[in-house]
Amino acid sequence: MKEFTHIDDSGAVRMVDVTDKVQTDRRAVAEGRIIMNSDTFARITDTRVKKGNVLETARIAGVMAAKQTSDVVPMCHPLFITYVRIDFFPEPELSAFRIEAEVRVKGETGVEMEALHAVSVAGLTIYDMCKAYDKDMTLEGIRLMAKSGGKSGVYRRVEL
Repeated sequence: MKEFTHIDDSGAVRMVDVTDKVQTDRRAVAEGRIIMNSDTFARITDTRVKKGNVLETARIAGVMAAKQTSDVVPMCHPLFITYVRIDFFPEPELSAFRIEAEVRVKGETGVEMEALHAVSVAGLTIYDMCKAYDKDMTLEGIRLMAKSGGKSGVYRRVEL
């Protein structure tokens, strides 16, 4: 089993020192899903939510979240993010939207947390804008789908 990199020999939490690591192109893709009732799904799809365009607002929130991850997750390094993409894929049969975030950086450490944070905040923004219609919305399945760059190489989630 791999050692925990954020814990020193005495058990204290520490930020990983990336000073001597080589900068590489790094990329991470994460996804999640927000499930809602069919009326809420239709309101979002038809842009009939009183607060405005839900998906475009959630897209902006996801981009902002990716850029601010180190302000929220204590051991994340502040990164100079070079690219963020947030996309929404309607799933009418589930009354859901699959949320996908891709984040890129040229740096010493990866962007998995930034992609996961972007998906989470995009989903929370959808919830916030639609909670007057549907308090039963569920945000689920937030997970890393792929990453590349750095010492650990390429990762792709394999669905069983």
